[in-house]
Amino acid sequence: MDSDNLRLDKWLWQARFYKTRSLATAAINGGKVHLNAERVKPAHRVRIGDSLSLSLQGMVAEFEVLALPSRRGPATEAQACFVETPASAARRATLREQQRLAQVSRPRPDTRPDKRDRRRLLRLQRDQLKF
Repeated sequence: MDSDNLRLDKWLWQARFYKTRSLATAAINGGKVHLNAERVKPAHRVRIGDSLSLSLQGMVAEFEVLALPSRRGPATEAQACFVETPASAARRATLREQQRLAQVSRPRPDTRPDKRDRRRLLRLQRDQLKF
């Protein structure tokens, strides 16, 4: 095996971005992963110094490849293989804070809706979808 590059899907799996290689492959094919600002195939080679853009849980994060792991080891080993760019980290922190504030400001009832209330809510949602 060539030690200066690794398949993109394998690198994402070994760096613990995805639980399985097939999930990594599906994300790459789905356009959620860009290498050096280009959409690539799962077999594309990753090299040290490459820039990686991932859509993780609805947020876009940018990373720089620092190392090519030889195996899928513990999380501490995996985290040594990449670093998130400062701009990306700041953007994700801002978005997380906005989501947290939106969740806090959302009105919540004191109790769970009973059967009658659930039916009313479903009817209201169904009526809103008609428009």
